[in-house]
Amino acid sequence: MLPVIIAFTLVSCTCGENPAIQVILTNKGLQYGKHLGAGWIQKNLEVITFPDITGKIDLSIIGSIHYTLTGVRITKCDFPEPSVEFIQDPAGFKSSTSGLSVALSGGWKTHYLAIHDGGSFDMALFNVDVTSAVELGKDADGHMSVTSVSCDAHIGNVDINFYGGASWIFKPLVEHFKGHIRDEIQAKICPAVKEEIANLEHSLQAMNVSFEVNKDLSLDIPLTGLPVIEASSLNLGFKGEFYSVKTHQEPPFKAQMFTLPEQPGFMLSAGLSDFTVNSASFSYFSAGLLQALINDSVIPPSSPVHLNTSAMGPFIPQLPKMFPNLLMNLQVYARQFPEVSFQPGAVKMSFLAAVKAFAIQPNATQTPLFKLNADSDLSGKVWIADGRLKGSVMMNNLTLSLVSSEVGTFKTDALETIAKIGVKMFLSKVNLQLGEGIFLPRLRHAQLVNPVLTVEKGFIAISSDAELLTERSFN
Repeated sequence: MLPVIIAFTLVSCTCGENPAIQVILTNKGLQYGKHLGAGWIQKNLEVITFPDITGKIDLSIIGSIHYTLTGVRITKCDFPEPSVEFIQDPAGFKSSTSGLSVALSGGWKTHYLAIHDGGSFDMALFNVDVTSAVELGKDADGHMSVTSVSCDAHIGNVDINFYGGASWIFKPLVEHFKGHIRDEIQAKICPAVKEEIANLEHSLQAMNVSFEVNKDLSLDIPLTGLPVIEASSLNLGFKGEFYSVKTHQEPPFKAQMFTLPEQPGFMLSAGLSDFTVNSASFSYFSAGLLQALINDSVIPPSSPVHLNTSAMGPFIPQLPKMFPNLLMNLQVYARQFPEVSFQPGAVKMSFLAAVKAFAIQPNATQTPLFKLNADSDLSGKVWIADGRLKGSVMMNNLTLSLVSSEVGTFKTDALETIAKIGVKMFLSKVNLQLGEGIFLPRLRHAQLVNPVLTVEKGFIAISSDAELLTERSFN
């Protein structure tokens, strides 16, 4: 069960917020994790060594015999696949292993009065049953927490043979040893399980819930509430908010609640709300990064229009008369943060920009010419095909309006027409790249299998199976 929790939390914390990112682990995913975990345990049990087992046997006739079993290791293990299920009270997992049989070997030491002896032994444990339950929660910082709430262990029978030394003396006492050794081992199972769960809890507390994505953006992904356990699924809600590294300013909007449907035919589902995307957009905007300087060097030589005052004569007749044959710069910047909206089957974006035009004088000084507002609406689609995330985008509308002018008023209709042509040419090149797509991101040791993407109102949902790539994932 522990590898299942580890694998799930690695794909993984401010209370009372609506989550902008949701992840659902279904029973299918839980059972896949259980199967991988059982295989990992079976493989690694044989390299585990155990602490010494010590005790004493009080025999009324001859007194107490003190014993130590040392260097105990597993030589063979019949490990039946455990059962793992979601539980709702408390909210977490329950794991049961029944009928486990283990062959052990090691050394023995005894002392009775002044007599010390030793040798080797073989031991077999039969019908070992272990049942453990853990509760999932969150701490004040939004880390997932894991707490052991119950554990029960029972060993059905023990068979032991002593070799070497004066083992023949102790063979008649094997029945006495068996009961003590069984009780000693049985008493150590649940503390060992709880210790591993405590180690996992310590690792979860050390995980980052905020990290830098690049030099400009950071992402906060603490849990926003307690894990929600249903009969066949686990739902985690994450904050999913981007911040500007420079300003760390809160956006003027909040994450809205959305319901990510459970897809029991897939191992997991993930939902990303438009809040997360818009928080990134606002972060870039608040840091003053949504601006660009365009000069004639970026205009294709074949373009019929260039950033030159004389070339702009057909659109602004007075411009070449006032400033003949001068190169121009355009300062383009966002007036508001670009807003993205997820709608059923489509992604929409509105972009409100401003354009300031300058003439470059022979002495390199810049003379202001005019300012335009450029308002555009775009829509697009995204889908998954051939293991790649693909998409397309189109312009729905573009409007230019004159805000101010140092060269007198002029109509913007012709400029708007040219701008639309330019944007459409640019988007055609973008769509070629979007049509080729990009490979889906994957976890460090796992990849998505047969993912399905849908765009819903307010969020994008991806449902998928998963495949472990390396066994090291469980180490």
